[in-house]
Amino acid sequence: MIQREALDRVAVLTMIVLCTIWGMQQVLVKVANTGISPIYQSGLRSLGAALLVWAWASARGVKLWERDGTLWPGLLAGLLFATEFALIFRGLEHTNASRGVIFLYTAPFFVALGAIWLLPNEKMRSAQWGGMGLAFAGILVLFGEHLLGPAEGEWIGDAMILLAAIFWAATTLTIKATPLARVAAEKMLLYQLAVSAVTLLPLAALFREPGVFAPTGMVWASLGVQIVVIASSSYLAWFWLIRQYPATRLSSFSFLTPVMGVLAGVVFLGEALTPGVVIALVLVGAGIWLANRPAAKR
Repeated sequence: MIQREALDRVAVLTMIVLCTIWGMQQVLVKVANTGISPIYQSGLRSLGAALLVWAWASARGVKLWERDGTLWPGLLAGLLFATEFALIFRGLEHTNASRGVIFLYTAPFFVALGAIWLLPNEKMRSAQWGGMGLAFAGILVLFGEHLLGPAEGEWIGDAMILLAAIFWAATTLTIKATPLARVAAEKMLLYQLAVSAVTLLPLAALFREPGVFAPTGMVWASLGVQIVVIASSSYLAWFWLIRQYPATRLSSFSFLTPVMGVLAGVVFLGEALTPGVVIALVLVGAGIWLANRPAAKR
């Protein structure tokens, strides 16, 4: 497979759609947390999505069982994936979603740092680092006030979500630097969903989580959207992109996710479009453009 060196129109439009979808993820998790304990919820989500992806792959004739050298990297990616979401779901019990966003979206910096050693063909130029810094500044403009005066115990959730960002970056780097980069997106994702399902559900029991303790229509709807839209459809598209395009350039687009989440609140919930939101959108957009601008030809 020949990887493209830059993002084309298809990749850019797909990433905008994905960032819009992911912008709602933490809100959905918080809603489902009101009726399903966090790690158990994450395990159920992975299990449901794994069944959907398996059915989709089987219907399309994707080869899932052939020996291609991906077993051990796939198991590693699955463990990293499971740890990431266990940390996110537990972390959101100790901190609010806005603070969580700030710490989670440090992940692109960890991808870029790891790429220095693991992905020599994707080393970042100074302009790309500057673009990522500019985009992160937009996130700080959007949510920065939530960093001031944290409530008691919030630092625990912050630390957990910062660790989740590191595991998110490690998952991306594992995929790009191993034979996983050559397999179908369905197989790549199924490794992660299957391993996380068989890991997280027993882990929830180990932590003596109550599981489903207050089922309501809203709780089940939130979990259903996570399974069908986020953990199945959007992640399949994301891992297809990772096979085709540079991971560092794709990761820079993730800064758009929290901005799209806030804009969704403006459009669907009638929330105010404040100057901070506009400034953040401009900074993030400029940063993404700078991070993905082609190098000047000598």
